[in-house]
Order: sequence, then structure tokens, then C-alpha cells
Amino acid sequence: MAAWARWCLKHRSVVLVLWVGLLFGTVAAAVSAGTAYSNVFRIPGTGSSAAYDRLREAVPDQAGDVDTIVWENERGSVRDPAVRERIDALLADVARMPDVGKVSSPYEPAGAAQVSADEHVAYAEITFVKQQFELDKGNTKRLVDRAKEARMPGLRVELGGPAIADAQAPPAGLAEIVGIVAAGVILFFAFGSLFAMLLPLVSGVFAVGTGLSAVVLLSHVTDIPEFATLLGSLIGLGVGIDYALFIVTRHRNGLKAGLSPEEAAVRSLDTSGRAVLFAGGTVGVALLALFTVDITLLDGLAVATILVVVVSVLAAVTLLPALLGVLGLRALSRKERRALAASGPDPADSAEAGSGAARWAGFVQRHPRVLGTVALAVMAALAVPVLSLRLGANDQGNQRTSQTVRQAYDMLAEGFGPGFNGPLLMVAELHGPGDARAFDTLVEDVRRTPGVVRADVMPLPDDGGLASATRALRVVPSTSPQALATDRLVDRLRDETVPDAERGTTLKVHVGGETALQKDFAAVVGDRMPGFVALIVGLGALLMLVAFRSLLVPVTAAVMNLIAAAASFGLLVMVFQWGWGMDLLGLGKEGPIVSFLPVVMLPLLFGLSMDYQVFLVSRMHEEWLHTRDNARAVRVGQAGTGRVINSAALIMIFVFSSFILTGDREGMMAGIGLAGAVALDAFILRMILVPAVMHLLGRANWWLPAWLDRILPHLAVDPPDRPADARSEEPVKIPA
Repeated sequence: MAAWARWCLKHRSVVLVLWVGLLFGTVAAAVSAGTAYSNVFRIPGTGSSAAYDRLREAVPDQAGDVDTIVWENERGSVRDPAVRERIDALLADVARMPDVGKVSSPYEPAGAAQVSADEHVAYAEITFVKQQFELDKGNTKRLVDRAKEARMPGLRVELGGPAIADAQAPPAGLAEIVGIVAAGVILFFAFGSLFAMLLPLVSGVFAVGTGLSAVVLLSHVTDIPEFATLLGSLIGLGVGIDYALFIVTRHRNGLKAGLSPEEAAVRSLDTSGRAVLFAGGTVGVALLALFTVDITLLDGLAVATILVVVVSVLAAVTLLPALLGVLGLRALSRKERRALAASGPDPADSAEAGSGAARWAGFVQRHPRVLGTVALAVMAALAVPVLSLRLGANDQGNQRTSQTVRQAYDMLAEGFGPGFNGPLLMVAELHGPGDARAFDTLVEDVRRTPGVVRADVMPLPDDGGLASATRALRVVPSTSPQALATDRLVDRLRDETVPDAERGTTLKVHVGGETALQKDFAAVVGDRMPGFVALIVGLGALLMLVAFRSLLVPVTAAVMNLIAAAASFGLLVMVFQWGWGMDLLGLGKEGPIVSFLPVVMLPLLFGLSMDYQVFLVSRMHEEWLHTRDNARAVRVGQAGTGRVINSAALIMIFVFSSFILTGDREGMMAGIGLAGAVALDAFILRMILVPAVMHLLGRANWWLPAWLDRILPHLAVDPPDRPADARSEEPVKIPA
């Protein structure tokens, strides 16, 4: 790393020009090419995916998203002439709008079922020719504006569906801007220097801008979900700014110790830079585990986030040293430069200065048992709610009551029943002459099934092709999409009703719909979660074993990561499932945790937790190699990294919390979960529990069997200078 740092410093103009060209080049290419996102949210081998695939192949024009316009006449019937006149005009205008394939009106002969029994509520279905992420938001917003024009006193008109929700979302980039501003404020207070504050921000912005532009280009050659850009931008900002923060902090310490700007930069890259490379590698390895779940949506998410993290690491170890070389001593504040000129170098460049971090590290050293027990008790208490974790679907009924999609949801539930917003879709494949009669029998059986309010055969074209050999049945449960009774209904249809209809025929029936899809996803996640977690934890522990040549350090890290993950999901259960503080935060209505959130959050949680563990332990290990004094190594390592870890954690917390501003339910859950995990990890685990445990373990922290040491490859996180103490060449033995 030292040679690489010197090259970047010597050729800083070349490095800066290359990065500027890379950023603007990829941005220009991305703008020119446009996006080609693919929200392929299907699980191979499940009934819900089979139902969707069959319907899409048979009737492509009806495979797009379906949104609704809902109206309520508070003063009478929706069939009143004045109401019908306004709504007919609205639906006629909507039918002529771009991307609208079909509008189903309740005033048509086939639309009688779209009027509630009391005739106060009615709805029209808008079938788009594309999926929500492919639609032009401008056209969708014009649809929303036109619907609002139809309102009059006593007539409520609201809209629901994925396209409407997307069009009503806050402006793109708002969360990122808030995250950058918050990070800037924290960095300014941490450094006291405008130039030092800008260094991590510039590095993070270059990394995220380049990485996301590359993701946009990749969307043309592989399936990348639209959500990946939001997650990638906030993850990239978090890790990019944090990685730069660690390096800049070490650089500034070197300047204060009297090193020249060039030597300080080389030293920071050769110490913190190595830790950044290793930390970025652990995040990437954790994200690679997403490929083992075998779900296309998660594959694309992994590609996007890994790419942004890789670019963030590259920016930290190439762009940042070039910027440090340009700034020179201006990386220090004016006050710090004056103090350096007046008093000379500060030899206490390490943790032994009388800082608050050093005093806290000494306090932990003196009371490891008490503090460790209290920290463990707090984490255990926060983890208890995870025992009530329930995975499932969140829908527009969980949104804020002020949003039109939530109001449309509530109107439909009031007029047509709680299960109307989560219908099941049964798609039948007809292969033999008797299959049509078997399907008719199936329809009657479904209508008699307990928990079914209604079952309507969907009209499909008779074109003599695949559509003619396909039947579709829309089933409305008596319970809401998130109710356990609805899950049981799906099981009953699949395990009893469908097998009875298929018996003795060539008929093949698939039970799908959004509710069934989320149920299938939750089942797949539950089945694969133990192996998924074991893979992430095992790979992370293996990397730390190789890097720190210790058995207990990776074991401690793995246990701490599991504790942090359990506590963070406990927080999610308390907030989103139990509803604690949702009104205060404006998060809408409580409901189950989104099915795919664990497999998205866990790699990030383990990766980010490993980041802090690496920065903390690498400083401890560096001191251990020089002194062979475990107590001093743990104290110095904690004190030397405490302030920077806390600052980095605050940045992460604010960046992740800005997910709330996206208006996306899944984004809100991910943001609060990650922010809570980082807070618990940095302030309780890394600053209390980990050093307390390491003090109690003593020299055993650094023990490794000689035979294992010989066969393990060497991966140096610490700088390659020889320890000052000759005893460093001796193997560490566990004391009796």
C-alpha cells in the first residue's frame, strides 16, 4: 500500500483527471442509454411464479400492472346521473392516455361487480401495458391530476396501485441530499476544518456517482431492480464517506505528529487504507451470499450494491490520497496549523492523550465484567421481540392516511370487504378435452371454500392459441392480505381444492397473486435462512482468521454480529410490527416485516458490523504486535478508533435514516433497521462489549495453533513494519 500511495501522490494530477473523466463519462453514458430496470420478483418452482408466467405468456397485454380509480358518493348512489357523467368523462380521458391498455368501468354491463352492495363505492381498473417501473411518471402524474379534477362536494375520488404510489413518491435524490448534508455537518464538527470535511464527501460523491451510473449501464445487460439504485446510493454514501473518514483521520494524526503531508498520507494508506480494503472485501463477500438464495431480484440487487461498494473502496485508496496531496497541511484547521507551528509536533499521536475516548477506554479496562454484563443485557432485551418476527406482505394499507393510495385502499375495504385489496389469482392450464369442465367444477368448489367471499372468472381472449388454453380466476378472501387466515386460505386452496380439481384430468392449476407471492417468498426465505446466515458468518470469520491470525477474534466478531442482527430486527418488530412510535415518525400503519428484508439486510448488517470490527481490532492488533501487552493493545486500539468509529456511525445513522424520506415502505424498514443496527453496533458492541470481552480473554485473544498458522495464507491488514519488541517473533501461548 505504501508504494501505491506514493504513486497516487506523485501522479495526483493524473489520478484526479482520470476520476473526473470516469465520473462524467459514466454519467453521460448512463443518461444517453437510459434505464432498463427489471423488477423480476419471482421465485422459481413456486405456484405464484408459475401463475404469473402463464398469464404473461398467454395474455401479454393484461400482464402489466393494474391500478384502480375509486370513488365514493357520500350523499347517495354512485349510479346517480351527475356522478356517472363526471366519472364516464374521467374514464374516457384515462383510456386515451399513453401506456393504458384497458379501462374496466363499473357502468359497463360486465362491471356490475365493481359497485359495492350499498352502491356508495365503485371502482374502475386501469390495466397498463407495462410494469410500474417501465411507465413514464409524467404520464401517471397527469392521470392523477385528471382524477382529482373529477372530485366535487360529496364525491371522493382516490387512486390506488403501484404506478400511482410510484408517481406520488417524494422527488428522487432527496434522501441522498439529506444524507450528504448530515454527513457534512458531522464531519465539520469532527474535524473542525472545511477542507477536511469536504474530502470524505467528495470521495463518497465520486464513488456513488460513478457506481450508480455503471449500474444503470449494467441494467441493459442483466436484470437490475429499480430499488437497487436507492439502496446502492445510500449504502455507497455510507461506506464511501466512512472509509474516507478513517483514512483522513489517520492522515490528520500523522500531520499533528510532525510528518510531512506526503509521509502522513502514505502512513494513513498503509494503515487505515489496508483496513479499508479488508472492510470493503468483507462487505462484498457478505453481499455475494445473496446469489445463494436463487431469486433474480436479489441477484440484481447484489450486483448493484457490490459494484458501488467496490467503487467506493477504489475512490478511498486512489482519489483520496491524490486529494490529500493537493491539500497538504490544509487538511488541518487553521487553529491546528497554528498550534503545530507554535508548539511543534504532538508525539501523542495515538490513544494515550487525555481525550474522552481514552478515558472511556480506561474505564472499560477497569470494569470489564460489569460493563460487559450490562451491554449484553441491553442487547438481549432488544433482541427478544425478534421471537415474534412475522414475515409477510406490506401493501398500500400500511401507507400514511394522507396518501391517495391509502385512502383508495380504505374505501375499497369498506365497500367490498377487507380481502378485496389482496385477491388471489388462480391460473389454470388446459391440456385435455375434459379440462374445461374440470375448471368449471373448480370454480364452484372455490366459491364454496370457507374464507372466500367471491370468485370471478377473468375474461381472456379466445384467439385459438395459448390464451384459449388458459383460464384465470380472481378470488377475494374474507380477510385482509396480512391476516394469518389469508395464509391458511392459500394453503387450503393448494392442498385441498386444487388437487381435487386436478385428480383424473390433465388440468394444471397455479395459485398466485401478490399475497401468495409474498407467502412463497417468506417460505423460501425461512427454508434458506439458516444456511444463508451460516455462509455469511462463516466467510466473515474466515477472513478475520486469516487477517488477524487468531481463533478468538473471529469467533468474537461472529457472535457480536449475530447479536447486532437480532437486536436490529427486534427494533424492526417493535416499530413496524407492534407499531411503537409509528405515528410519531409518520410511518403509516403497523404490519408484518416485508418478506425479502432479512436477506437484503443481513449481508449489509454483517458487512458493516465487520467494518467496525476490522477498524477496531486492526488498531488493537497493530499495538499488540509492537508491545505484546493485551491490556494496552485493547485500550489503545479502542481509544485510538473510538472517536472515528463514533463519527462514522453517526454518519451511517443519518444516511440510513434518510430512507424515511423516500416514502417507500421497504426503504423505510431497511433504513430504520440499518440505522438502529449501526447505532447498537458502534456505541454498545464496539465501544463496550467487544473491548470488555477482549480484556477478560487476555492474551488468549491472539492465540493461534502453530499447525493452523502454517497452513493459512497471509493477508496483512497491519503495515509490514517489524514489531519493536523482539518477543513478537515468538508464538503466543494461552496462559494456564
